[in-house]
Amino acid sequence: MRAEMDKIVSLSLGESTAELQKYLSSVTNDQLITVITNSALKGKKVGTMIKGIFKGSPPSSTEGSKRRLLVYEHCIPLCESGELQTEMAADIIGLLMLETHTLSGPSLAQLASLFVDAIKVGKMGSGKSLELFPTVLTALAACDSLAYGKGELSGEEYKKQLINSLCSSRWDPQCVIHLTTMFRDVPLSSEELQFLVEKVLRMFTKLDLQEIPPLVYQLLLLSAKGCKKQVLDGIISYFKEQDVRQEEEQKHGESLDLEVQSIPQDQLRHVEGTAILHIVFAARLDHELGREFLKSFKTSYVDLCPFSVALLLSVARIQRYEDQVFDLLKGAIIKSFKDEQLQQGSKFLQDLLPGHSSVAQMILDTVKNSVFGWDHVTQGLVQLGFFLMDTFGPKPGPFGKNTEGSATVARTPTQQACKLGGQVLLQGFKMHEPIRGEILEQVLNRLVTKTASPVSHYLDLFSDIVVSAPMILLESSSKVTETFDHMSYLPLATVQGLLKAVQPLLKISMSLKDALILVLRKAMFSSQLDGRKSAVTGFLLLLKNFKVLGSLASSQCSQAISSSQIQVDVHSRYNSAANEAFCLEILSSLRRCLGQQADVRLMLYEGFYDVLRRNSQLASSIMQTLFSQLKRYYEPEQDLLPPVKLEPCITAHGDQVYLQEPLAHLVSCTVHCLLWLQNMRQSARRNAGDSDDDDDEEEEEGYQSDLKAILESMTRRMIKSELEDFELDKSAEFSMGSSVGVKNNIYAVLVMGVYEVLMEYNFVTANYSKSCFEELIELFSRYHKLSEILKEKSGKGRVPSHKTPRSLLSMGFTSTLVTVLFRDTTQSREEALSVLRSNGEFVRYAVSVVVQKIQQLEETGHTDGPDGQSTDRTFRFLCDMTSVLMWRYTNIPSVVEEAGKKEKRSSLSQLCLEGLLRIFTTCQQRYPDKMAQLLSAMDSAEDDAEQDDGTEMNYFYIRQFQRALFTQLTGAEEEFNSKEAQLLVSILTVLSRQLKPSSQQFVQMITWTVKICKETSFEDAAFSKGLLSLLFNLHVLYKSPVSLLLELCQDIHSQLGDIDQDVEVEKQSHFNIVNMKTATTAALLVLSQVDRVLDEVDWLIARKKSQTASDKLGSDEASQTAGQQDALEKAVTVQLGTLLTALNELVQTALLPGTCTITLLRELSRTYTILTTLVKYYIQVCASQHGALPTRFEKLVKLSGSHLTPQCYSFITYAQSGEFSGGDDKKKKRRNEVNTAGSAKLLRETKAIPNLIFSIEQYEKYLITLTKKSKVNLMQYMKLSTSRDFRINAATLDAALQEQDDSQEPTESQDTEETQEPKQKKRKH
Repeated sequence: MRAEMDKIVSLSLGESTAELQKYLSSVTNDQLITVITNSALKGKKVGTMIKGIFKGSPPSSTEGSKRRLLVYEHCIPLCESGELQTEMAADIIGLLMLETHTLSGPSLAQLASLFVDAIKVGKMGSGKSLELFPTVLTALAACDSLAYGKGELSGEEYKKQLINSLCSSRWDPQCVIHLTTMFRDVPLSSEELQFLVEKVLRMFTKLDLQEIPPLVYQLLLLSAKGCKKQVLDGIISYFKEQDVRQEEEQKHGESLDLEVQSIPQDQLRHVEGTAILHIVFAARLDHELGREFLKSFKTSYVDLCPFSVALLLSVARIQRYEDQVFDLLKGAIIKSFKDEQLQQGSKFLQDLLPGHSSVAQMILDTVKNSVFGWDHVTQGLVQLGFFLMDTFGPKPGPFGKNTEGSATVARTPTQQACKLGGQVLLQGFKMHEPIRGEILEQVLNRLVTKTASPVSHYLDLFSDIVVSAPMILLESSSKVTETFDHMSYLPLATVQGLLKAVQPLLKISMSLKDALILVLRKAMFSSQLDGRKSAVTGFLLLLKNFKVLGSLASSQCSQAISSSQIQVDVHSRYNSAANEAFCLEILSSLRRCLGQQADVRLMLYEGFYDVLRRNSQLASSIMQTLFSQLKRYYEPEQDLLPPVKLEPCITAHGDQVYLQEPLAHLVSCTVHCLLWLQNMRQSARRNAGDSDDDDDEEEEEGYQSDLKAILESMTRRMIKSELEDFELDKSAEFSMGSSVGVKNNIYAVLVMGVYEVLMEYNFVTANYSKSCFEELIELFSRYHKLSEILKEKSGKGRVPSHKTPRSLLSMGFTSTLVTVLFRDTTQSREEALSVLRSNGEFVRYAVSVVVQKIQQLEETGHTDGPDGQSTDRTFRFLCDMTSVLMWRYTNIPSVVEEAGKKEKRSSLSQLCLEGLLRIFTTCQQRYPDKMAQLLSAMDSAEDDAEQDDGTEMNYFYIRQFQRALFTQLTGAEEEFNSKEAQLLVSILTVLSRQLKPSSQQFVQMITWTVKICKETSFEDAAFSKGLLSLLFNLHVLYKSPVSLLLELCQDIHSQLGDIDQDVEVEKQSHFNIVNMKTATTAALLVLSQVDRVLDEVDWLIARKKSQTASDKLGSDEASQTAGQQDALEKAVTVQLGTLLTALNELVQTALLPGTCTITLLRELSRTYTILTTLVKYYIQVCASQHGALPTRFEKLVKLSGSHLTPQCYSFITYAQSGEFSGGDDKKKKRRNEVNTAGSAKLLRETKAIPNLIFSIEQYEKYLITLTKKSKVNLMQYMKLSTSRDFRINAATLDAALQEQDDSQEPTESQDTEETQEPKQKKRKH
C-alpha cells in the first residue's frame, strides 16, 4: 500500500499529468480507498496524495469525475468517523471544499443526497464534514438542470427539494448545533429560513439543557439572515415553558416524592443566564434584532414572563434601549395593575376572563432567579426599582403638603407600582452583595435631595433595609453618617422617619451614635425652627432607646422593638452607667428648649411621657424639669384667681401676637407623667411588700406631693374663676383680624385645655367619689361656657373660621369615659356616675371627643397625647369605643332623645353612628387585617353571633344596621332623619366590603338593598344617592349592572316626562326610590355607572384587538381560542345593546338643563366613540379573516341607527331650546348684568353638542367602510341627520325679531314660538 501511496505522491509532484492519469486508471477503486484510509490514519502526506488524485482525475473525463466522486464519498464518512486527528480531518475537508465546484451536476446531486441520508440516520455526530455541505449546495444551485425522478429540475429547485426533505426528516439531537452552524453558510430564501428556524426551535425540547446556550448562539447568528422575531419568540417561549414545568415540579415534588428532578433549578437558571448574555450581545451588534425584540412587547404585556423580564432588564444596559425598556416595563406594570383592579371590581369581567397574568409577580420572580449569578440583570433591577419609586411615589399635595399617609395600604395602581419598586430593591439588597452600596447610597441621596416632595416610601424602604440587615448596613455606616450632616436642613417628617429607621443601628454602633449626637447638638442651635425640632425629636428618641440600669422591663414599653435590636441589647448592658450619664446629658440639652418657640416645647411635652415609660430611671430628672417649668406659670398665692399666669404664655412681635408656652400641654404632660409614676409605685409596692424606703424615694415623694397639691389647688381655683378673671367674657373680642382678638383666642384655647386636663386628672384620682365628680362637672360647665362663647363669636364673622380646638383628653381616657358613662353597672359607682350621666351636655361632649379622636386617627394614623403613637394600644382603644358606641346606638332608640329637642345639631345617636362609621373606615384603611378582631370585640347582647367566623360576625352587624335603617324607613316621612339614614347607608357600604362576593351573605345583602330601593319612596335626594351608590357597588360585584340601569332609566323617564310634551310616557315604577325629587340625582348616578360599563367594554374591545393582532402570527392557535373569542364578542354586543336601550330612554327624558344634560351628552358621545372602536375592530377582522359579521352586531347597528341617533338629534334641539329660551322673564331682569358664570356654562354646554355630533358622524363614516369590506349594507339603518349648529330655527328667529321691534305684545310672540317648536321637533322623528 505504501508503495502505491509514494507512487501517487511522486507522480503528482512530477510534471507529466498523463503518467499520473495512467497510473491511477490501473489502480482499482478498492485499492484507492485503502490507500487514502491508511495514509489518513497514519497522518502521512494524505493532503498531497488527495491533491495528486484530483490532479490525475480531470473532471472533463467520465472516469476522472467518477474517481473524484469516489474520493468525496469515501472521505466524508472517514472524517465523520472520529478516528482521524482533528487537524487531519480539517485539512481533508479544506481540500475537498476547494475542488467541489469541479464536480459534475449528477455527482453533486449524489453527494448531496449522501449528506442528507447521513444526517437522517444520525451519522453526522461530530459535524466535521458538514462544513463541506454548504459548498456542495452552492455548487448545486449553480447547475442548469439535473435529473430528478423521471424529469428534470434546475439546480436552485433541486437545492430547495433537498433542504425541504432535510428539514422534514428526523434530526439526531447530537447534530442539531452542527446543522444550525452549517446553515449559516447556505444561501436560503425567506420561506426556507422560516421552515428551518421552526425545525430548530422544535428541536429545543429534545436537547440536553447544557446544549441550549450554544444552540441559542448559533440561532442568533443565523437570525442575521432574517426571521429575527421568530427566533426570539421561540427562545423566550422555550424558557417560559421550562420555568412553568420547573415550578410545577417544585409544587408537586413533595407530594410525588420524586427522586430526581427532570430540570434542576440551579442548572436551568445558569443556562437562562448564559442565553440572556448571548441575546444581549447579539442585540448590541445587531440593532435590528434589538428593535424587533422590543417591538414584540409593545402591544401587550400578556406575553411577558420572568425570563423575558430578565432579558429586558439586561437589554436596558445597552444605552440606546435603556429608556425604551423602562418605559415599556412601566407601561406593562401600571397596565397590569389597572387591569387587575378593573377585573376585581367587576363580576362581569371575572366571569368572562378568569385568569390574570401579574407582571409584578414576574418581576419579583426575576429578582429571586437573579441569585444564580445573573449579574447582568441585577443592575437593571436596581434601576427599575428606583424608576418605579420615583415615578409612582406619593406626590406633594397643594402647597407642598403630603396628601397620603404612609401607613395606608397600597390601593391604587400607582401606589402598588411604587410598592413593587420598594420590594424589588429590598429583595435585591438582601440577595446581592455588589449592589448593596449603590441601593443604600441612592436611597439616602433621595432622602436628602427630595425635600419638596414626600419621601415616605423611601423611608419605609430604608427602614426595611435596616431591619432586614443591620450588620450589613454597618459596613456602609459612613454613608449614614454623611446623611446625618444634612439633617438640620431636612423637613421634620423626613428626620423623624430617618431617626426611627436608624434606631436599631445606634445600639450596635458607638460611632454612629456619637456622630448623631454631634449633629443633634449643632441642630439645637440652628437658626431654622425645623432644625431645632429635629434636634428635639432625635434626643427624645435616644432617651427612649438607651436604657438606664434599673428601668422597668421592656415588656412595659409601649413600642415593640424588632428582634434584631433585642439581640443587640445584650451587648449594651455593660454600659448602662454610661447610658445614665449620657441620658442626663441629653436631658440638660433638652432643658434649653424650654426657652424656645411653642412648637419646640410642644414636641418636648409630647415626648417626655414616652421617654418616662421606656426609661423610668429618668423620672426624677424629667419630673423636676416639668415641675420647675410649671412653677413659672403657676400662681402660688392660694387666694389669688386665676391659678395660672397667662401673660407670660404669649409673646408679641411687632403687632403680631404669638403663643410662647403651650401651657395646657405642659400641664397635660405633667399630669400624665405623675399618674403613670403613681401607678408604677403602687404596683411595685404591692410586689415588694413595702420594704425599701430610699432617700431617692423620699425625694420623689416630695415633688409628687407638691405637684398633687398644685393640681388640687388649680382645680379648686379654676372652678372659682369666672371668665372675667381670664379677661375673657361675652363682650371680649375674638376676631382673628386684630391682635386683641388673636390674644383672646389664644387665652381661650389655653384655658379650655387646662380645664380638660384637670377634668381628666380629677376623674382618674377621684376613685368614683361623688364629690370629686361634682367638681369635675363644675370644671366642665366652665369649659362648656367658654367653648359656646367661642363658637358664637366665630360664627358672627363673615368667614366661620372657628374649628373646635383639638381636645387634650388622652385617647385612653376618652375610651374609659364613654365606657363608664354608658356601660358601667357596678352598684357602688352608681351614685357618683349619675352625677356625670345626668349632665346631657357632658355626655355629648364625651362622645364628640371620641369622634374627634377617631377622625384624627383616620387622617394621620396616630392621635395626640400619651400612647397616641402606639398602634397596638390605639387599636385596643378603638375596640373598646366600638363596643360602647354600638351598644349606645342599638339600645337607646333615637326617638327617646329626640323628644322635646328641635335643635339644629345632631343627636347623640347620630354622633355614635358617625363615630362607628369613622372607626370602620379607619380600621379598613389602617388595620385591614384586623377588621374581624374589631367586630368580635363588640360584645353584643345577642349570643347568636358568638362564632369564630369573621364573616358571620360581620354579617350579624350588617343585620343590626339594616334593622336600624328599616325602622327609619318604616316611620312617617316627617319623622325621617335623613342624616342618620345616610350614616347608616355609609356604614353598610363599608361593612359590605368585607363580604366575599361569592358568599350567601353577599347575595342576601344585595337582595335586601334592591328591596329597600324598590319600596322606599322618600323624597330625599342625599339619602337616595347613598342608597343607589350602595346598590351599584354591590351589583357590579354580583353581575353586570346593565339591566338594572335600563330599569332605572325607564323610571327616570316616567318621572320627569318626555322632551316632547305631547307624548304621554307610560307610568313605570320598578324602583320607588326614583321620584320627582330624586330623579335628577338618580340620573347622574346612572350616567356614572354607564361610564363604568363603557370603560369595561372599551377594555374588552382593546383586549380583543391585541388578541387578533397576535393571532395573525400564530394562526394555528387562533382556532383553539375562537370559542372564547366568540363569548367576548357576544358579551360586548349584549352590554352595548342594553346600554343603548337605556340611553334611548334617558335621551327622551325632559332632563333639567345643567350638569345632568351635559353629562348625558358626554356619555352619548363616548358611547358612539366606543361603537366606532367596535366597528374598527370588525373592519380589522374582515380584512384578516374574511369572516361574516355576527347577526348580533348587525342588530346592534340597527338599534343605534334607527332608535338612538334620531333621538339624540331631538335631544340636542331640546337642550339648545332649553338653554336659549328657558326662563325668559328672569332674563329680561338680568339683561344688563354681565352673567359670567352663565356664559362660561354656555360655552361648556355648547362644546358637548358638537362633540356628540362629531362622534355620531365618525361612527357613520366607519360604518360605510365596514359596509364595503363586509359586503353587508349596514347603512340602511342610518337616517341622514339634520341637526347642525348652523341651522336656522325659524320660530326663535321670528320671536327675537318681534321682541326687538316691540311693536307687538310679547305674549303673542311667545305663543307663536310655543306652537311652532314641537312641530319642528316632530318633523325629525
